[in-house]
Amino acid sequence: MVLAGAAASAWALTACGNSQASADSVSLDFARAELEAGRAVLIDIREPDEHATGVAAGARLLPMRQLSRRLPEIPANPDQPVLLICNTQNRSSATLRALREKGYAHVRFVNGGMSEWARRGWPMVKPGPQPGASGG
Repeated sequence: MVLAGAAASAWALTACGNSQASADSVSLDFARAELEAGRAVLIDIREPDEHATGVAAGARLLPMRQLSRRLPEIPANPDQPVLLICNTQNRSSATLRALREKGYAHVRFVNGGMSEWARRGWPMVKPGPQPGASGG
């Protein structure tokens, strides 16, 4: 448990070392680096019609509207950092607050969101079929 807390603290300190980062957020550059290195799970909480415009390769797609019934898909292990991304960061910051109330202290949101990802010309892929997609 001490080791897990130390790892989470180290990750939080690294995240806070970024510009535009706080205890609740990380920069877009940091999020991309962590995703590509396999050190964090990026969860795209936009809706399916937004996912259709393109997503970050490797991101898990979990529309905000489906969150309550798909909560078990969010890693609960504090050693597994989770980053939430939406279009700008408005929904992801709100979702962060809801997840924190449920005990997810290792979750952060990404400043800038997918609109900034796309503006920078970073790679995006078309999403495949997603769990729960037909249910609304």
